[in-house]
Amino acid sequence: MIKVHHLNQSRSTRIIWLLEELQMEYEVEHYQRDEHTRLAPASLGQTHPLNKAPIIEHNGLKICESGAIVEYILDQAKQSHLRPEKGTQAYYQYIEWLHFAEGSLALPVIASLLMQMEPRDGSQAMDGYIAKELNLDLSFIEATLSKQRYFAGEQFSAADIMMTISLEIALNANLFENRPHISRYLEAMQARSAYQKARAYG
Repeated sequence: MIKVHHLNQSRSTRIIWLLEELQMEYEVEHYQRDEHTRLAPASLGQTHPLNKAPIIEHNGLKICESGAIVEYILDQAKQSHLRPEKGTQAYYQYIEWLHFAEGSLALPVIASLLMQMEPRDGSQAMDGYIAKELNLDLSFIEATLSKQRYFAGEQFSAADIMMTISLEIALNANLFENRPHISRYLEAMQARSAYQKARAYG
């Protein structure tokens, strides 16, 4: 059975969501953020030296990093409907967006969150760069979702799980508005029963 080390209000929600979609058995070990620093507790670092979630344990392996965990779980799953057939156009769209979530999009989103924690007048070099990157990424996402239902085409995949959580972080930080296709997409993702079960873990 896969053990998920889950930090509240973190990207480890992705992993529980994926396991629920696949109807795989799992157990969850909970960790709570520090109320003041919002950081993970030191106890999480006893599981993995990076001290951040998600982390899974399975068959003697400990794996960190969302994308790597997603691929590992899909390799263990009896059903593979959340990863398009290799070599197809949908598969390469899946791969692109699976990595986009933590590659291109994570930097401006997380940087924006950190920048909100201190006084800024918008004149620092970082402000313009992050604003440009965030607009570029969100415009690309909006355009993609205007043409297709999901990130890998017309079929829901694990790339949607990766992207939804990143987009939620941006939305909750008020980093975008007037993106109707993204808004429509998020509403559809949040209506999925597996998503709602994962969110119940906090």
